[in-house]
Amino acid sequence: MASRKKTANANLESMYRVFTAPEAPQSTLSQIEDYISKNLAGFLQEHIVAVERDLSEVEKDFADSGIPDKPMFVSEQAQFLLDKLVSNSVHTAAPSFIGHMTSALPYFMLPLSKIMIALNQNLVKTETSKAFTPLERQVLGMLHRLIYQHDDAYYAQWMHDPLHALGSMCSGGTVANLTALWVARNLAFPEEGGFKGIRREGLTRALLYYGYTGAAVLVSERGHYSLKKAADILGIGHDYIIPIPTNDQNKMDIDALRNECIRLKKDSIRILSIIGIAGTTETGNVDPLEDIADVAKEFNAHFHVDAAWGGPTLFSRKFSHLLKGIEKADSVTIDAHKQLYVPMGSGLVLYKNPTSVNAIEHHAQYIIRKGSRDLGSTTLEGSRPGMALLIHSGLKVIGKDGYELLINQGIEKANLFANLIEQHPDFELVTPPELNILTYRYCPAEAQAALKVASQEQTNKINQILSRVTKSIQKTQRERGKAFVSRTRLNPAVYGRSPCVVFRVVLANPLTTPDILTSILEEQRELSAEPGIATELQHLQTLVSEVRQATT
Repeated sequence: MASRKKTANANLESMYRVFTAPEAPQSTLSQIEDYISKNLAGFLQEHIVAVERDLSEVEKDFADSGIPDKPMFVSEQAQFLLDKLVSNSVHTAAPSFIGHMTSALPYFMLPLSKIMIALNQNLVKTETSKAFTPLERQVLGMLHRLIYQHDDAYYAQWMHDPLHALGSMCSGGTVANLTALWVARNLAFPEEGGFKGIRREGLTRALLYYGYTGAAVLVSERGHYSLKKAADILGIGHDYIIPIPTNDQNKMDIDALRNECIRLKKDSIRILSIIGIAGTTETGNVDPLEDIADVAKEFNAHFHVDAAWGGPTLFSRKFSHLLKGIEKADSVTIDAHKQLYVPMGSGLVLYKNPTSVNAIEHHAQYIIRKGSRDLGSTTLEGSRPGMALLIHSGLKVIGKDGYELLINQGIEKANLFANLIEQHPDFELVTPPELNILTYRYCPAEAQAALKVASQEQTNKINQILSRVTKSIQKTQRERGKAFVSRTRLNPAVYGRSPCVVFRVVLANPLTTPDILTSILEEQRELSAEPGIATELQHLQTLVSEVRQATT
C-alpha cells in the first residue's frame, strides 16, 4: 500500500509560523535549512553536467496540475525539491559545462542573497526600498564610471540626483536593450510645435508629423534575437531591425552600414539607433565601435552598444582596448549575470547623458511621484528585487583586480583551447576567439584538405555531412552528461557562405582547466567513432575521394 504524504492543518497559528523565522538554532526549519545547504553544496561540487534522464521522464514528476487542499510540511516540500528538481537540474557550475553564458558563481553569493530575499525590498519606490535605492544608484555609478571614466565631481553631481539617472536596472539583456531602444525612439520624436511627442500621440502620428515613412534600427547580422522582440513592442516591426553584413572576422561591415544609412535616408526612414556589439552571442566578436560611432553621429542616430557579454572586458588592462569606442555610446547594455558572476536575472543599461532617461519617465501619484529619488519612474519593469545588492557585493568582494584576473584567464584559456583544436587532426577551428568564445567542428584532416580544392557544389555536400556529424556528436555528448558544449550554425566566408553546424564554446568558468578541455575534445573524438556515425563518415570518405580524383 502506497504511503500517504503527511499534511499540515491550515489555521491562523500555522500560517503565522510560515511567515516567521525559526527562533532556535535546532528548530525543525533550521535543521531543514542546514540539510538543504549541505545537499546544494554537494550538487554544486559535482563535476558532471547532468544526469542522463530523458526530459519526458522528468515531466512525470510535475504532471499534477491540482493545487493541494491541505498545506504540506516544509520538510516534505524540501525533500521533493531535492529529489525531483535539484537532482535533475543542469550543473551550470561544472567545469565541463562550457556551452552557454552561465558559469559557476562565487560562493559568497549564496549567503548574501539571503539578505536580499529576507528583506524583500521592492526597488520601484523608496517607500519600499529605502537604503536599497542609493545602493542601486551607486552600482549604476560604478559601472557607468567603468565605461565613461568621468571624475569624482561628475558622479558626486549625478549619481544621486533625484531628477536624473545614470542608468536603469533590468532583469537581463533583453529588457536592457529594449529600454535603450525605447529611449532612442522617444528622443527621435520629441515634443515640438503642435506635436505633443511620441509618448502622447504614438508612432503613427510621430512619423506623419516629422515626415517619415518608417523607423529603423541597424545592427550586424550577428545581433541578438531579442532585438526583434524590441521592434515588435516598440511598433517599428521586425523588418526594420535591419541586419548589416559582417566581414570575415564576424564584425560589422562599415561600408555596408553607411550605404544602408544612405538608402534609408533616401527612403525617408528615420534611423532610431545603430547598435554595435561587444561580444557577439555566437562567436564573441566585437564590432568596430569607433567607426560605428562616427556613422551614428553622421546620420543623427542613437548609438547603442550591446555589451551584455563583453562589457566586463573593460576591467582588463590587457584586453580593454578591444572595446575601444564604447565610451562614445549613448547607451550600453551589461548583463551582471554573465561576466560579473551574479545570479540570474540581473542586467542594466547605462546612459552617457543622465538626462536620457527623462524620455521614458513615468509617474503615478500613489507611488512614483515626480522628484522622488527612486528609479521606478525610469525602468520598464515595476516591482523589482534588490539584485543591485549582489552586483554591489561582487564589485566590492572581487574588485577590479579580481575581475581583471577572471577576464584575462577566460580569454587566455580560449586561445589555449583554440590551439588544441588546431593541433588535432579531427577538428577544425571555425572562428578563433577574440574574447572568450570560439567555434569549431568535427572535420578530419582529409576533409579539410579536400575543402581547400573542392568546387562550391562539392563543398556544400561535404559541409552537409560534417554538419550532421557535428550535430550528432554534440547531442550525444549532452545526453551522456559528462560535458556540454552548445552548437550553432554559421556561414563561413571561406566556404562561400555554405552553412556549417559548429560546436560553440564559452570559457568564463574559472574552474575549467586545460585538462578538462583536452578531455572534452577527446570524448568528442571517441563519439565520432561510434556506430551511429559510421555511415556518415563513409559518405564523407567517398566525397573526399571524388574531390581528390577531380583535382589530380
